[in-house]
Amino acid sequence: MRAACLALAVLVASPALAQEMVTAEGAALRFLDKLTSETGDVVLSQGQTAKFGRLVVRIDECRYPADNPASDSSAHLTIIDTASEAEVFNGWMLESSPALSALDHPRYDVWVLGCVLPETADEVTSEAEGE
Repeated sequence: MRAACLALAVLVASPALAQEMVTAEGAALRFLDKLTSETGDVVLSQGQTAKFGRLVVRIDECRYPADNPASDSSAHLTIIDTASEAEVFNGWMLESSPALSALDHPRYDVWVLGCVLPETADEVTSEAEGE
């Protein structure tokens, strides 16, 4: 009986827990080379790639909550190690919990800093055109 009540409570509460997500123009990422301690930040538009050491990272999509754009973003990344031409990561990375779905690489680390919000999208577009 308790299990049935718990299941019903979860079903009723689920719509209230769902957040409306908005797709952003791009994302900000941070890179770390664990051997040299070199770090770097990059802002990419959706579909754009960046190279850091042996890694090539592509932003496929970035989403943020519509009711609170400054809160937890999530980005879908595709990461390739050029030394082996192998795809080492393909999935969603969460800004607030990078270890939940992390890049598992012996040398490099990549994590999401946040999505590009509408008020900063023009800056990203002009940076991308300047490359």
